[in-house]
Amino acid sequence: MQRHRYFRSVPFLVVTCLVLLATVVGAYSISANNTAHAAASATGNGTTYGDLQVVGDTTIVSGSTSNAQGSQIRPETDHNPQVAITATGTQTPGLPPPPTTNPNPSGRSVTSTNKGFFGFNGISHADQRNAGTGIYANAQFSLEPPDQGLCAGNGFVVEAVNNGVAVYNNHGTLLAGVEALSQFFGIAPEIIRPSGPYGPFISDPKCLYDAGTNHWFLTELLTSTDPATGARIAPTYTYVAVSKTSNPTGAWTVMNFNTTDDGTSNTPTHTGCPCFGDQPLIGADHYGFYVSTNEFSLAGSAFNGSQLYAISKKKLIAAATHTAGGPVTFAHIDAADYLAPYGGVSYSIQPATTPPGGNSQDSENQSRLHGIEYFLSALQFGAPPYQVLDNRIATWALTNTEALDSSSLTPDIALHLTVIGTETYGQPNPAPQKTGPTPLRDALAAATPPVSNPLEELNTNDDRMNQVVFAQNSLWGAVNTLIGDGTRTGIAYFRIHPEWDNKGNFSAHLQNQGYVAVNGESVIFPSIGVNSDGQGVVVFTLVGPDYYPSSAYIRIGTGGVSGSVHIAGAGTAPEDGFSGYAPYAPPGVARWGDYSAAVGLSNGSIWAASEYIPSTPARTLLANWGTFVSHIVPD
Repeated sequence: MQRHRYFRSVPFLVVTCLVLLATVVGAYSISANNTAHAAASATGNGTTYGDLQVVGDTTIVSGSTSNAQGSQIRPETDHNPQVAITATGTQTPGLPPPPTTNPNPSGRSVTSTNKGFFGFNGISHADQRNAGTGIYANAQFSLEPPDQGLCAGNGFVVEAVNNGVAVYNNHGTLLAGVEALSQFFGIAPEIIRPSGPYGPFISDPKCLYDAGTNHWFLTELLTSTDPATGARIAPTYTYVAVSKTSNPTGAWTVMNFNTTDDGTSNTPTHTGCPCFGDQPLIGADHYGFYVSTNEFSLAGSAFNGSQLYAISKKKLIAAATHTAGGPVTFAHIDAADYLAPYGGVSYSIQPATTPPGGNSQDSENQSRLHGIEYFLSALQFGAPPYQVLDNRIATWALTNTEALDSSSLTPDIALHLTVIGTETYGQPNPAPQKTGPTPLRDALAAATPPVSNPLEELNTNDDRMNQVVFAQNSLWGAVNTLIGDGTRTGIAYFRIHPEWDNKGNFSAHLQNQGYVAVNGESVIFPSIGVNSDGQGVVVFTLVGPDYYPSSAYIRIGTGGVSGSVHIAGAGTAPEDGFSGYAPYAPPGVARWGDYSAAVGLSNGSIWAASEYIPSTPARTLLANWGTFVSHIVPD
């Protein structure tokens, strides 16, 4: 991977930052107990259908021809999907009353001792900014945050972040990449310098290795842009790339489906659209590949809740290998109003992934209901002055997923929902950092006229559900939460058992829950990765007055988390990127990775990755983030 020093001289930095900046879009944010579940199930309605379009074939190419340090930036807008609850304080009978006291768990110790551990530097901002060959050379924006995608299996590790992708072997050796994701997906470069034309806006990569089929899946959202101005316009898409073989360094096929939802191109007509599907989240069961998005208006303030897309894995792979006998159809479920009885609009419904062998305990239900995909989501629906604490989690199930493989263009699948009571969690505040060297901040202060900025805090976004895993007949998930007086952020985690009676009625109960916290510090953006035995880790970023942003984890099993917080990749400086500094954005709070990633393998080990700040030579002019990839053998 190429690494480049962060600036040639202070005067050059000031000129490029303040004069050559093309477009600035500021980041913004809209600002327990084991109790019996409330059985409130619903079955799918408002389902529409469509076809994926095949775009073409691609590979992950190696190397980069650019070491340019251009200044254009394209920060990802911080779309927090929380909306005001419709009736503050109302609860469904059978669930606990709304919480009024912040969680305040005892803190865990922190150690750098890592038994059964191996790790290496993943994609950095410098790698992402300078990725690209041919027409894609010097065509990447500076981006924050690096939303984390990670998948592993068959001797390979694939990492994708905003906006680059790379393939490593199990020893951390780079095999392919870092490639610009616009190049990989075969779309126009992000920008032809110095002033355009502009290519599509892409973001939020996710990837999955499916051991059952021995194929790889990689997704990305895409919003069209005005080539002259870079303004986001319709149409919008979710891109899906599928490997042709079990080797991710080989050929892939790229497909997409339309998410504009304004009645054009056979999409449904939704309020405030044309829209785009923010933060596409992915999962899979035996039959299907699933994408969940948060639907936002392109031009207005409309939020249309979660949209679920169900696609046959068999058909996707057939299309990728050019053996498809017909169109790759998908079912689109508008899940926005399912949570209306509980006070709000659905958001960030996380599909479950399953480690090899992880769903064997559910085989009877899987067979009887002809395939099931599970999901989790949070229910805290608003920021002040509305209720900022909650103690409920939604458990979802999509049944008859076997029908996705049929020749029917309208497979008969059904979405079910139940809500259970949990421990308290709530809207977190930005996380303070340890003081240290901030060359970008210093250069801005030395500009003419000077631009003064405080030391950035890290945006913790909200308490939406993060990555979900189905193993040991349980759904494992975690959220950010405020801790104590709100000056710290911690993690609330849950292990939930889905249940079916002999009539096919769906319910769930809480098996285990708890918190991860460190006294005086914050732990943010968790992902749980477990193997088929229910043993694994929670990976996250550790940051605070005593720690530069670091990649960290804690071990977890069927009994909950145990032991100390382990530092995998120790941060070496504060976050010092453009997204929390004037004149680029409102000063004070920088964007951070909207999620981390972790995945269990067939040998029982775990691969995980999260954002941190590596050594300063890895930075560019405008940002200094990096990612750290860890391999952990459970105790």
